[in-house]
This record gives sequence, C-alpha cells and structure tokens, in this order.
Amino acid sequence: MAKLKDKVCIITGATSGMGKGIAELLHAEGAQLILSGRNQERGDALAQALEGSIFVAGDVSRPDYNEKLVKTAVEQFGKLDALSLNAGILGLGNVVDLSISDWQETLNINLSSIFYISKYAIPYLQKSAQGNILINASIAAFKSFPNHPAYCASKGASVALMKQMAVEYAPKIRVNALCPGPVDTPLIWDSAKAFPNPEEAVENAAKATLLQRLGTPEDVAKLALFLISDDSSWITGTAMTIDGGILNA
Repeated sequence: MAKLKDKVCIITGATSGMGKGIAELLHAEGAQLILSGRNQERGDALAQALEGSIFVAGDVSRPDYNEKLVKTAVEQFGKLDALSLNAGILGLGNVVDLSISDWQETLNINLSSIFYISKYAIPYLQKSAQGNILINASIAAFKSFPNHPAYCASKGASVALMKQMAVEYAPKIRVNALCPGPVDTPLIWDSAKAFPNPEEAVENAAKATLLQRLGTPEDVAKLALFLISDDSSWITGTAMTIDGGILNA
C-alpha cells in the first residue's frame, strides 16, 4: 500500500533539485500535492506529470503567498497533512561584500518563509491524524563555508526553529529537518561559484564524502518520505543529516 495514500502535502521549491525529487516520490506514494515554485512553465509541466497535483506560482518570501498555498490545499483537497519546505537560495558573498538586500532576501526565503507557511498551516495540521512539517535545512547548519554567511545563518536558524516548533506543537504535529550535504542539483553548482575553480570545488566535495560521491535528489527524497510517513512516527525535533558521511570525514 502507498505510504502516503490520500495525504495532502504542500511542497515548496518543487520545480527543481531536491524539491522536485521529493514531489515525484511523494506523488508515487499516493500523496495529493500542492506544488510551489517561481517558474510557471516548469511548475505547470511538473503538475501535468504528477497527475492530480496543483501548481501555484509565487514567491515564498511573501506572507500572503504562503497563506494562498494553505488555502488552496484546503479548498481543493479539504484538508492539509504535511509540509515539505525546500525553497532556498545562497546569497553568496562574505560579510563585508554581501549586500544588505541579498542578506535580507536569503533570510526571507530560507527562514522567514518557514515561519510564514507554518503560521497559516498549523491550525489545519493539528486536525490531521499525522500532521507533519519537514524542513530541508543543510549541513551548513553545522559546518561553515567561505562566502556563505547568509546561507549558513539561515540554515542554522531553520534548525533552531524546527526544534522550537517540535516542542510547541507536540504531540499533534511532528516537526523535523533533513540536512543534506553535497547533492548534485543546480544549487551546488551555484554554490561552487564562491570558489576559484567551481568544477574542482564540486569534484572535491564528492571526494570529501566517505561514500565518494555526490548525493542525488532521489537519495534525499527517500529520507523525506521516511520522515513524512508513519515509518518515523516516533521521531520529532530531529535534524537528520544525509551527507555521504562528509561531516565525519
């Protein structure tokens, strides 16, 4: 039996990378999806591929858009069971060089959006038999990288917010974070631009893992499915790394 049969889930950052991989697997496991992203063309194509899914284009840094996502889920499917929050940007540049607007945008998309959508979703998640919030954080919550101050700060704060919400809303809602290491998505190639030789930086990241390879969106999606499904029914307030062992290397 599908692990998420008839469960309604909002997925942000759904049109590429890890978010797309999560959307595809959750749909295969029976979930009814509200897909969020900025790119209308990619979003429409994904919704068409994942039959029965609904794409709502917009900017997760805006509170009203997050409220719209929740309202759409409830209006279209009658309930809301889970959030899978994957939207994120890098905000590259050291503290001196990074513009204030880039700092604020990175914090708004990577952190404030989690607060916004949770604020509107929690009253509905509390009515679910298995209310669930899953935040896609990063090993950057625990390990620092050059020229990523806004990214590291936002990911560390998102883990702290996860832990607080897990305490606040137990036992009705489980709240967890997955913390990927180097995963082969467009984001890692953008991140590598912070280094003198981007291709070499990505290659070195793969070699730095104990498993000697980059992760894939499918790797991360399998962990997301576990944390959203009843298979992890006694797990909450946890930041689970999925990094090929790089933090132990």
